[in-house]
Amino acid sequence: MNDLRKRVLKVIDVALENSNDYELDNLARELLDIPDRPPGAKPFVGWLTPIETPQEMKISNTGIDFIKRWEGLRLTAYRCPAQVWTIGYGHTKTARRGMTITEKEAERLLRQDVEVYEYSVRKLVQVELNQNQYDALVSFCFNVGRGAFAQSTLLRVLNEGNYQRTAREFHKWVHAGRKVLPGLVARREAESEMFLE
Repeated sequence: MNDLRKRVLKVIDVALENSNDYELDNLARELLDIPDRPPGAKPFVGWLTPIETPQEMKISNTGIDFIKRWEGLRLTAYRCPAQVWTIGYGHTKTARRGMTITEKEAERLLRQDVEVYEYSVRKLVQVELNQNQYDALVSFCFNVGRGAFAQSTLLRVLNEGNYQRTAREFHKWVHAGRKVLPGLVARREAESEMFLE
């Protein structure tokens, strides 16, 4: 993959030397699985490098334990307040009436579910994160949903590089309907603290 990446980058670099070929840039990004070009940026202006791809961040065991603590564990399927069948640590995709699982199965389902939210965080966040910041954001995204995270002021402020304000934005996400839920207040406080550690 690294050889292919180097070859494609070299060819594209030469092709773009005297041109602003956005189509070529998009093709290279698709071939090399590179994030979308930042809004307003020209093709291949340096932010496409380094050639060595950094290892993708993964949620830590501390992050998994954090989500477990706030989601709670139920080994028998139940209907959540939204009347959706749920089991384990907030798993809904395969939950059904009468279903039971072990704690080990609940953890496997959680780690499987979390991958979707990890992908969203990696795709949407455009600034550097440390492990605690990443874990806090995955927990937040897991709880509020990918769509809400993608459209949030929290994400916009983070991508502007304002980490302190980002930490404060967690505290706005404490409502269910129009009610402030004490459990969400506590979770957001913990996520904010983790983000700043």
